[in-house]
Amino acid sequence: MSGLLKLALGVDWVSESFGRIASVAVMLAALISASNAFIRYGLDISSNGWLEIQWYLFAVTVMLGAPIVLKLNEHVRVDIFYGKLKKNAPVYVDLFGLVVFLLPVMGLMFYWSWPLFIKMLFSGEMSQNAGGLIRWPAMMLLPLGFGWMFLQGVSEIIKRVAYLLGAYEMDTQYAKPVQ
Repeated sequence: MSGLLKLALGVDWVSESFGRIASVAVMLAALISASNAFIRYGLDISSNGWLEIQWYLFAVTVMLGAPIVLKLNEHVRVDIFYGKLKKNAPVYVDLFGLVVFLLPVMGLMFYWSWPLFIKMLFSGEMSQNAGGLIRWPAMMLLPLGFGWMFLQGVSEIIKRVAYLLGAYEMDTQYAKPVQ
């Protein structure tokens, strides 16, 4: 079990690194968006390339940020009955959701997005917009994000099983939504 926990903690470390990249991408996207608005409306100049960079940065934010959200246990869940569960029941619900829903969906999304990325990479596909960018860097984020989300799901399964076996400490008191 200790080897699997080391693997899980390694996956967690990479997810944390991706999370830092995603947080920088959010800031860059906001700065580029504000700059684009100023340049477009203040100076009457426009660039499709800068608009597309905003979309690329949004893809970075979502696809690289999602695994850290799962690791931090801040992901969306239906809290109708989840918040009322006691002792190890939330851990079992998490395990069910990770194994039955997350891993199969992330595996399929990786499987479907990989060929699209490879096709765009080798074809050098460009945006149809004047001054647009190459598309493969944005498409690369799909298999990377789905694949890493799959691995983060495996990490969460390992940690929860280790918790149930008494080999790993984790906080099972999940915060309720603020709404």
